[in-house]
Amino acid sequence: MRITYHTFDLQLKHTFTIAHDSRDVQQTLVVQLSDGVHSGFGEATANPYYGITIDNMIATLDTVKGVVEKGDYSSAEVLWALVHPFLKSNSFAHCALDEAAQDYFAKKKGQKLYESWGLSPDNIPMTNFTIGIDTVEKMVEKMRELPWPIYKIKLGTEEDLRIVQELRKNTDALFRVDANCGWTAEKTIELAPQLAALGVEFIEQPLPADDIEGMRKVFASSALPVMADESCIIEEDVEKCHGLFHGVNIKLTKCGGPTAALRMIAKARSLGMKTMVGCMTETSVGISAIAHLLPLLDYVDMDGSLLIRNDPATGVTFDFGKVIYAEGNGTGAALKPEFL
Repeated sequence: MRITYHTFDLQLKHTFTIAHDSRDVQQTLVVQLSDGVHSGFGEATANPYYGITIDNMIATLDTVKGVVEKGDYSSAEVLWALVHPFLKSNSFAHCALDEAAQDYFAKKKGQKLYESWGLSPDNIPMTNFTIGIDTVEKMVEKMRELPWPIYKIKLGTEEDLRIVQELRKNTDALFRVDANCGWTAEKTIELAPQLAALGVEFIEQPLPADDIEGMRKVFASSALPVMADESCIIEEDVEKCHGLFHGVNIKLTKCGGPTAALRMIAKARSLGMKTMVGCMTETSVGISAIAHLLPLLDYVDMDGSLLIRNDPATGVTFDFGKVIYAEGNGTGAALKPEFL
């Protein structure tokens, strides 16, 4: 087995702004596992908010390179457990490796990844498309540029209600809103009925992750369901979110990849919570890995590859929110030949 690293600077179609970040370029790492016959691909993006860089992901993966290249494991799950003690401090690096391993082993079995997990894609949710914080005029322009059935609107400003009101005038699409920890409990409870009247389905992470008492108030009084994001990072967080949120938004990069995400989804479902997987601004490699979890999800946010101009990979595609799986086994993702 051989592990190879590919790095890319992804050019965003528009400046992407959320409550605590704004960027025009996104750095990403694609990991390739190959035995000379089959290759698996996985991805994780750099993330200043979590202290993740391309260099520290590669350095972390190099600590387990001997284990990976020895190939002394029979599945992605076995590899995950082998390397977890060394990679738990950098879940992003672990995610890239785990996605590559899941892709590789499914290809080796001659199956699509969802088939290797015993899942069927007969009834899967559509993805939303994210509208980052901008002037109202620019946000409307982004919607007109890509008509879509579901929009996730990034909020966390002093004019959040007006933003949603103005956007509603320009589309009949379903709305979801994501405050990225930018609100208080009082503001959330006040805005929720007004947002519900504007066709908002749920509110994602309204409060900072450490505001437990605030979330108790929101959970008890909000006119809209609330979904955890920053409050649900690793497996142990799912149970902590029970009674504070109606569902969890799981990010593969934050939890260490699909292997951990599958366990988190199962735990959330056992607690009667809604399940969602979100994405970073990433290539078709990472987005395609998310696609194979769809049969287990209520909602999905996997529009990352639609936000970039220079996707170096092929994989899943989209038809007005509907996810179209790529040909081939595994995740169906691959780097374009010029990048190998």
